[in-house]
Amino acid sequence: MQQDLFSKERMTMTDFNQNMNQTNNASESFERFNSDGTRKKSKKDRKKGTGILFVLLAVAVLIIFGNSMVVTKQNQFKLVRQFGRVQRVITQAGLTFKIPFVESVDTIPKQLLLYDLPASDVITSDKKTMILDSYVLWHVTDPLKFAQTLSCSVNNAESRIDAIVYNATKNTISNMKQDEVIRSRDGKMTITVNEENPDVTNNDLILSGEKEEVIEITSLTEEIMGQINHVEEQYGIEIVVVDVKKLDLPDDNKQAVYARMISERENIAAQYRAEGRSEAKMIENTTDKEVSIMLSDAQAKAEATIAEGEAEYMRILSDAYASPEKMDFYSFVRALDAVKNSITGANKTIILSDDSPVAQIFNGQY
Repeated sequence: MQQDLFSKERMTMTDFNQNMNQTNNASESFERFNSDGTRKKSKKDRKKGTGILFVLLAVAVLIIFGNSMVVTKQNQFKLVRQFGRVQRVITQAGLTFKIPFVESVDTIPKQLLLYDLPASDVITSDKKTMILDSYVLWHVTDPLKFAQTLSCSVNNAESRIDAIVYNATKNTISNMKQDEVIRSRDGKMTITVNEENPDVTNNDLILSGEKEEVIEITSLTEEIMGQINHVEEQYGIEIVVVDVKKLDLPDDNKQAVYARMISERENIAAQYRAEGRSEAKMIENTTDKEVSIMLSDAQAKAEATIAEGEAEYMRILSDAYASPEKMDFYSFVRALDAVKNSITGANKTIILSDDSPVAQIFNGQY
């Protein structure tokens, strides 16, 4: 009996649990609605909606945080604007912050910039046309003034630089002749100076020697830079260098200029040859004059020496004939010399008269 009652109770509890599960399943299969007819959200839907809201909130925070950061590089200026008005200028590299969606940022280059100007025609003071091709190195010095005057635009700055440099170049070259423009391109000019030799004598021809020297002159770049004024004050930029890449002549004028240059060089060469011939003639005349003077001096010295010798000869003769003994000895020596000069060859025979000084020698009359 007791076992039957226990088994009946177990069956009753099992049936109750099954009925409860069926009731829960049935309740879950039915949708619940609010009083206004909208469907009530289940716990699962509520959890899913909360996750989506969290993701959207995180994305919004990241966007706001990213929009509030200002990253300034080493080669940049940053201008922070609020409703179009510049609030501050960031000149140091690093990370700063701004008010998101209220303040905006403009970037201005800080490094040295290169602007290649287009080739242009310029006219010199002697009405010669030349083609000038140049470039400019520039950079921003005052970012606030650059933004106010040029709207933070590099293209606007290059347009202003183009006009300023072209006007300065035109004004500079229009006051120079063509050869001056060519000479001043490198800032150096070769000149010829005369040098006199101090070690000359009275009879030397003093000729001035020519020597070429290279001197420093104002270059074309410096002349152009001198015409550029107040660029930094007006636009907040500085033009560091204006340099000439190419300086050429129009194709129509090249042949005429080359022909003129050849003619000028030929004239210069002819002048040098004429000067050389003139100096050669002067040297020849001077040399002939010096030779004549030297021959005249030598002849005068020779005649003076001959005169001195003759005078010495006459003095010796006068000394020899000064006394009878010296006169007899001198006559004896002269007679011997005469005999010596007469006896030549194989024939040694001499025919003398009695009154001959030589015969008197042999006769013992001396």
